[in-house]
Amino acid sequence: MPMSPLTEHILIGSILMTFFIMFHYSLHRIEEGYVGVYFRGGALLPFTSQPGYHMMIPLLTVYRPVQVTLQTDEVKNVPCGTSGGVMIYFDRIEVVNILQPASVLDIVRNYTADYDKTLIFNKVHHELNQFCSIHTLHEVYIDLFDQIDENLKIALQKDLNEMAQGLKIQAVRVTKPKIPEVIRKNYELMESEKTKLLIAVQHQKVVEKDAETERKKAIIEAEKKAQIAKIQAEQNIMEKESLKRIAQIEDEMHLARQKSHTDAESYRVQQQAEANRLLHTKEYIELKKFESLSQNEKVYFGPNIPQVFLNSPCHSDKNKDLN
Repeated sequence: MPMSPLTEHILIGSILMTFFIMFHYSLHRIEEGYVGVYFRGGALLPFTSQPGYHMMIPLLTVYRPVQVTLQTDEVKNVPCGTSGGVMIYFDRIEVVNILQPASVLDIVRNYTADYDKTLIFNKVHHELNQFCSIHTLHEVYIDLFDQIDENLKIALQKDLNEMAQGLKIQAVRVTKPKIPEVIRKNYELMESEKTKLLIAVQHQKVVEKDAETERKKAIIEAEKKAQIAKIQAEQNIMEKESLKRIAQIEDEMHLARQKSHTDAESYRVQQQAEANRLLHTKEYIELKKFESLSQNEKVYFGPNIPQVFLNSPCHSDKNKDLN
């Protein structure tokens, strides 16, 4: 029996609608930084898809995108009991991690697509409680708080190396825990007193440093004066030694002049004596005799020489007066 035109239109529309719905549910997109994993009938299929558009059998197959770039998981409001029985809460713990693409299938197969809940969230709770249970509130809140990040990272990675080697922990950041209000105020008061103490200690160090600086300045100034005095004393000594040396040189020069003069006079006398010796001859004596006689006014010749004779005219005049 032939169908009516209306029935044909409804059938064609139904077919087109069914095709559109199947196409819509079979076409899907994987974003950059993710890989797609597929489940059919609840079983994980042994392949993954890369970023882009992909097709799958609708209704029978479902997919889940799994991030393979650096991601940060936030674990919030983690309770933690200290060894002293005080309950504290970590408001937020951030775990920076990355999943290797080659390990996606194994990790999803063992821990599902929500692997971070088992491998990160639950492990953070466990490790923090382990840490708090063996430490006091003061250690967790003050003394060892700066070590919690690194210790938690090491503990998480150690377990992952055994359970899921393709998942790497890059960093862990732990916020300051919330503690009971009364204890918090006591810690604030203690920190305030500690700050005052540090300020007082620093002030004392500054005063001591200033005193030390002044002392060093005084020492340097004293050493400077001592060095100046020493230099001046050395200069005075050098001046006196110079004057002494000049006097010695002048004495030596005077002695040298005296010696030279004496030597010259001695030489002159020696030369004169030598000359006299050379002149002391018979002829020279005769010469001097005649020179002496030639200076007399009267010369008597003959056998009788007057008993008295005067060489000068004055004597002659006197003799005349006597006569």
